[in-house]
Amino acid sequence: MIEVQNISVITNRRYLLREVSLGLQPGELVAVVGPNGAGKSTLLKVLCGDARPQEGEVLLEAHPLSTWSALQQAQRRAVLPQESSLSFPFVAFEVTLMGRSPHTQGLTTLNDQRIVKEALERTGVMNLASRDYPTLSGGEKQRVQLSRVLAQIWEVLPSGHRYLFLDEPTNNLDLAHQHHTLQIAKQFAREGVGVLAVLHDLNLAAQYADKIMMLCNGRVVATGRPHEVLTEDTLCSVFETPVVVTKHPCFDCPLVVAADPKSMTHAFQEAG
Repeated sequence: MIEVQNISVITNRRYLLREVSLGLQPGELVAVVGPNGAGKSTLLKVLCGDARPQEGEVLLEAHPLSTWSALQQAQRRAVLPQESSLSFPFVAFEVTLMGRSPHTQGLTTLNDQRIVKEALERTGVMNLASRDYPTLSGGEKQRVQLSRVLAQIWEVLPSGHRYLFLDEPTNNLDLAHQHHTLQIAKQFAREGVGVLAVLHDLNLAAQYADKIMMLCNGRVVATGRPHEVLTEDTLCSVFETPVVVTKHPCFDCPLVVAADPKSMTHAFQEAG
């Protein structure tokens, strides 16, 4: 598993994260939620080794992350950032093939090509394989980048586990593709991959996550199953806006609905 043990990240005497702990087990999907500036992306950078905490430690398979080489880490975990800039006229197939770099040692095999095709098919963009990447729409680029990171950790490792980190993976996607992306993430978790996704949409987190961590001002507010974390009291306090939490009509998870501030104020006055 990947463990974050009491990490703190400090910049200009300001805590971006403060005493945060988290365990990501193979086979589970963990969603990290919270308001803007809560520390979600900073936590992901620490997990990826792109940022070092001033306090605490990150462990990968019970060993400090710093003891793993960049190649060893890349063979075990893949990261989908919020934005992926690429201006060279690579086609979508070539962009996805980049995900195989930690495994090819410069020599692309027929197996690598097979994996790329399967990743493109899984994300529904096989029809874009020969298209120049810069000409794609924002949503199409996002799905090709998802294909790339899936190709990176497609195969089961002889030893150790695989991990997938997704930073706001539903950006630029329409409703159908938002759900498709998280269905893919959920399926990878079922195949034994530890998946962590930073999400803004609380209802997507409720529907797909096995566990949710909520951050606010760099601190952990709550961690647990969706119905344990997504409560009205917690959400109203953290997001500073009134909400109603009810049972989802189609799934066994909570449904978060924005409430009318005036009606909520009236209700609070009556309760008082």
